[in-house]
Amino acid sequence: MRASEAVACPDFRCLDVNHLLYSVPDVRIVPDRMTIVVVSEAAAMRREDGFYASDRAVFAESTLEAFRDAGANATSIDELLQRGVYLTTAVKCAKTSYGLQTNTIKACSELLAQELTLFPNLRALLLMGDVAIRAVNAIARRAGEPRVIPAGSTYKLRGAEYAWRGARVFPSYLQAGPSFYMERSKRRMIAEDIAAALALVA
Repeated sequence: MRASEAVACPDFRCLDVNHLLYSVPDVRIVPDRMTIVVVSEAAAMRREDGFYASDRAVFAESTLEAFRDAGANATSIDELLQRGVYLTTAVKCAKTSYGLQTNTIKACSELLAQELTLFPNLRALLLMGDVAIRAVNAIARRAGEPRVIPAGSTYKLRGAEYAWRGARVFPSYLQAGPSFYMERSKRRMIAEDIAAALALVA
């Protein structure tokens, strides 16, 4: 199946994104084989830069590099899929400015919630940046559950263990796109988080 067949935005009500760049991963997956889900911020600002556009796409290249930093000899996005790693975004449309409004994150978290239900054997959920963390917290709170990740700076939160619906949850930093290359310390922490997630399914 394809996630794009199961997840669809009903009304495109968000005001701070480009709806023409709406994107749910349109790749063939076997849902029960996916054990790690990596949730980044928002869809790429150009379709050719997305995770599944090509292995040379901006999001794909930085993500593959992050997995190699973590000790995974990943040479393609398809290889990650075969290993049970699914890549997606918290917000399904591209941003039109630097930040995203809270209402947008909450609205799009409804789509992410649909997407996450596709994976019955999820073992690790990597939340790459504040938008992904806020989106998953919104899903939990809408269901009457406590926050998955407490408030606070990511570097302070990383030392604790978090679990949600049977999966270990890792608050981390954005690995998709040029920001991945900006801070060496964040890149090291991303690698540590990915390595820990991979160890759960080894």
